[in-house]
Amino acid sequence: MSTTIMIDDYKIKAEEFHKARIQKQGKEKWKVSFQFKVKSEEYHDITKLLYKNDFVIHVPDENLSFRAKIANYSTSITNLYEKDNVGEFELELVEKN
Repeated sequence: MSTTIMIDDYKIKAEEFHKARIQKQGKEKWKVSFQFKVKSEEYHDITKLLYKNDFVIHVPDENLSFRAKIANYSTSITNLYEKDNVGEFELELVEKN
C-alpha cells in the first residue's frame, strides 16, 4: 500500500512507510522511513530537494507534520541521469529540534 508524503511541496508516493517515536538528545522525536521510485526525469528535482536537508514533512493519511532532516539515505542506482532509468530510493527522516 502506498502513502502520500509531502516533502516541502514535493509529493512522493511512498512504499513501506514506517513511523516511530524515538529518543534523541533527551527528547522524543518522530522518525519516518520509506521507499519510493525515482524516474530519470525526476532525478534532478528530487536530489536538489534532498540536498537541502531541511524539510517540512506532511503525511496526510497519518495526520503527521514536522520539520525534519535526513538520518539515512540510499539509492539502488547511481546513473539516473540516463534516460528511462528508474531507481529506488530509501529515506529515513528524523524530526529536527
